[in-house]
Amino acid sequence: MIMERFLLKFAASGWKGSGKMNLLLDPNVAYLLLVAGSVLVLLALLSPGTGILEAAALVILVLAGYSLASLPINIWALLLLVGALYPFWLAVRRKKQVPYLLLAIAALVVGSVFMFRGADGSLSAVHPALAGVVSVLVVLLLWLVARRGLEAVGIQPAHSLDPLIGMEGEVRASFKGDGAVYVRGEEWTARCPVMVKSGTRVRVVGREGLVLLVTPVEADPN
Repeated sequence: MIMERFLLKFAASGWKGSGKMNLLLDPNVAYLLLVAGSVLVLLALLSPGTGILEAAALVILVLAGYSLASLPINIWALLLLVGALYPFWLAVRRKKQVPYLLLAIAALVVGSVFMFRGADGSLSAVHPALAGVVSVLVVLLLWLVARRGLEAVGIQPAHSLDPLIGMEGEVRASFKGDGAVYVRGEEWTARCPVMVKSGTRVRVVGREGLVLLVTPVEADPN
């Protein structure tokens, strides 16, 4: 937050009157800020809560916002850039991640390249070479980093006990309250409100943290 306030104050007052604020009026600089801020926003969606990516994105986008307010822009490109958040959000939430990720990357690249109109009326004021290099880097970064992040989001934790709920196991040592049961080839800490003797079949009905909640399996009357 200290860095954020410093940059905002520096941008608002330190550059005024010195002519250096004109740097933000360069479409190429504005383009770089816009791309950097947008990429940080997308990456922040993959790792929410840290605050670091969010703060960095905010500072950069504030500077980019000055450029957006001062330079002629293509409204359709702005809508396309903002719209990139939706398919990226879908990529985080849905199983079929790749199509949504590709759509988000395409929207970000196209929207940012054509955001600023040229003074001569051209569709884009960004230098073609810069746009090409940055677009390639953005595609590679988001494809490699974001795809791995999305895969990690979809991976079930190795120590998740949820798949054990509903399974049957066996008591190896009698206990009431806390003890241990043998389920799916492994021994697990368990809790049962009634006495269960060694050899009793039990069913997992829930969990509390890493402790399985079990009840005795009813004996088959036949």
